[in-house]
Amino acid sequence: MDLAQSGLPGPAGMTFSGHTGALGMRYHARGSDWVELIMPYRAELVGDIGSGVLASGPIVALMDVATSLAIWSKRGKFVPHATLDLRVDYLRPARPGHDVIGHGECYALKRAISFIRGYAHDGDPDDPIAHVAGTYMNLDA
Repeated sequence: MDLAQSGLPGPAGMTFSGHTGALGMRYHARGSDWVELIMPYRAELVGDIGSGVLASGPIVALMDVATSLAIWSKRGKFVPHATLDLRVDYLRPARPGHDVIGHGECYALKRAISFIRGYAHDGDPDDPIAHVAGTYMNLDA
């Protein structure tokens, strides 16, 4: 499928609008059932000024968008859906000054529910910041 015709995430550096754009998220990479987004470190996203550690909200948003786009990537088209459940297990704080990469994967599509998992890291996928798992309700079912 041609990415330009599909409307799916495309070239590296692609930017977004809305809250995704406000958080500075950009497309990073994609496969047939996964998407990676990058969220650059910015002082406005810091949750603890003393340490420079990012707030948890932007990381949750990053993972919600990355896993949502992974569903569209697996389906091969944009289809409306809504987050039903997104469990986030934080393993450690993001390192101050480092960009965060969110890797989202859709591992199962059912008639009414899509199942996702993923992780966020700040440079080393083997040392994740957080793991996520969840479900989305397919609104076209």
